Amino acid sequence: MSEKRKRVYEALLDGATEGLSGKALFDFVLERCPKATSKKIVRASLLALTDPDVTDRNVLHTIYALAIAHRMDEVGSTGDPDGDENPTEKTPCCGN
Repeated sequence: MSEKRKRVYEALLDGATEGLSGKALFDFVLERCPKATSKKIVRASLLALTDPDVTDRNVLHTIYALAIAHRMDEVGSTGDPDGDENPTEKTPCCGN
C-alpha cells in the first residue's frame, strides 16, 4: 500500500473509531490529508471493509456509508485526479 493511501486509510479508521460519520468523517479525513480526493477516500474505505483486523460493526457500517455516499463524486470528471497511483498495485491481503 502506498504511503499516501495508508495515511488516508488510517485517518478514515481513526475518525470512524472516534464516532465520526458522514460529512464530519469526510471533513476529518480531508483535514488530516488535505490532498485526498473522494476517489482516494472511497478506495481507502474499500480497503478498510476488506481488512480482517477491522471488526467493529459500527466502524464498518460508517465506512461503508461514506464509501457509498462519495462513490459517484469523481464520475464525469475529465481528468484522473489520482494519476500518480499505479493501477496494477495490489491490495494487501490477509497480512501477507
